[in-house]
Amino acid sequence: MLHMEHWESALLVLVVVFGGSLIAGKLTEKPRIPDVAAYLLLGILIGPAVLNLVSEPIGSQVNLFILNIGATLIVFDGGRAVRFSILRQVWVSIGLLATLGVLVSAIVVGVVAHWLVGTPWVFSLLLAGVIASTDPATLIPVFKRVPILPRLQQTVESESAFNDATASVLVMTLLSLVTAKGAFHWYAPIVGFVSSSVTGLVVGFVCGLLALWLVSERGWGLFRDYGSMVMLVLALGAYELAEVFQASGLMAAFTAGVVTGNGASFGWPLSKHTEANVNHFGNSITLIMRMLIFVFLGTQVDFSEVRHYLWVGILLVAVLMFVARPLSVLSSVLVDGRARWNWREILFMFWVRETGVIPAALAGMIAAEQVPFAKLIGAVTFLAILATILVQASTTPFVANHLRVAVEGEELDV
Repeated sequence: MLHMEHWESALLVLVVVFGGSLIAGKLTEKPRIPDVAAYLLLGILIGPAVLNLVSEPIGSQVNLFILNIGATLIVFDGGRAVRFSILRQVWVSIGLLATLGVLVSAIVVGVVAHWLVGTPWVFSLLLAGVIASTDPATLIPVFKRVPILPRLQQTVESESAFNDATASVLVMTLLSLVTAKGAFHWYAPIVGFVSSSVTGLVVGFVCGLLALWLVSERGWGLFRDYGSMVMLVLALGAYELAEVFQASGLMAAFTAGVVTGNGASFGWPLSKHTEANVNHFGNSITLIMRMLIFVFLGTQVDFSEVRHYLWVGILLVAVLMFVARPLSVLSSVLVDGRARWNWREILFMFWVRETGVIPAALAGMIAAEQVPFAKLIGAVTFLAILATILVQASTTPFVANHLRVAVEGEELDV
């Protein structure tokens, strides 16, 4: 079995992962199946469950590094695709989906988990909080192959980037409750969420403006020929700086991406040459990260644990997909009169809620803390990842076509 502990083995692992991913990705082009689904299946194939070629523990430093850097770059790249003109129309929906929607989903799944499994309330809500957020690392690549209405696409992409902060704060708060040995104040979660959100937004905004000034010919423009490298440093730097301030690094990276993607709005547009260079580099690096993230996720599925909690997991994931998600959407978008969502767009949002990188990382963190019911949480998390990617992400073209939310003139093959 190959692993990443030694550089010779690491190189061979990369050859296997990238070579296999190229073939798997090519096979998904014509049927328009999201490439992340193919990468996940490839990981299962080459992992311990089948061929036993590659293994990288979920809690290893290599895996955590790939998860963090990959999610950061994918979220940043997704932020660059967001346009202020559309964001202004749907900011209420995005804000509610990323906050109230996560809480509704966590409460619904948590109540069912408590009733179904009999776990204490705090552990039931901890499980629900882990899988409550949608995943930008999955959604953004899906929409690269599934062109839909821009405001709908940018709403669910922005939700997936922002709601990671909500879910992370919720999980860390509940984890503190589980592991706390002293007093725990009720207002801590509220203060933590507001501080994490606001600080992440500010850090991302400031870093984004600085990058525009350095790259744009109408600003200082000193690094206009190194736009792609500036954006790479910006994405990782915004994430790390936010983490220093104990804020959401992913929110900072996404915000920085939004700012640099709307340079003209700040009077610092990028030249066509720089824009093309940044886009090409962004597409390439996020493709590499998707391959690594989802292939490794596939190799880490512990089918013995999944089998042990199979029926419980299936029921909880079904509740997540068919009950919690619709309630989350309805509680968030119906009050947004300005957006004027129609029933087809709302139904599409019901279906698009893939689980992926951040829940996997949170489940790994819980396992590392060795808290009670960590194996149950890990098994349900992987079932949610498998079900939402292989079922929901793979059928997104079909759903988009039949709900008529595909971009006009770019109908999808199904």
